[in-house]
Amino acid sequence: MKNVFLIRTSTSDQGTKGTLVTDGFQCFTLELPWHNNTRNISCIPSGEYIVKIRKSPKYGKIYWVTNVENRSWVLVHSGNFAGDTSKGFKTHVAGCILVGQKFGFLSNQLAVLNSRVTLKRFMNFMKYETFKLNIIGN
Repeated sequence: MKNVFLIRTSTSDQGTKGTLVTDGFQCFTLELPWHNNTRNISCIPSGEYIVKIRKSPKYGKIYWVTNVENRSWVLVHSGNFAGDTSKGFKTHVAGCILVGQKFGFLSNQLAVLNSRVTLKRFMNFMKYETFKLNIIGN
């Protein structure tokens, strides 16, 4: 089973930035800010997780982060925003992990860009196989 590392680098009301790395692949991530693992408004805790393919009604075959305490359906999917909606920012997640080729700004908000293409590249690189995700940082 492959090891994949998500290294969180900074966080703000506009989201938690990170880098997703495994041998031969790297991309960027955007998650919600940390709010004590509160469902739908927080990124998940740092730690080690098993990630498997699951069929989602919205995304089809997609990676699912399993055994997250007090959470279900934490996915790795495409999207641009992961801001704190209570502070007026947009979000495309409810605790999931967005992937992208680079960071930028859309509508004056931090965003991860080229997300769909990056997700497809990552899933093809991983061959849709189960992997171990190690999340490091806040």
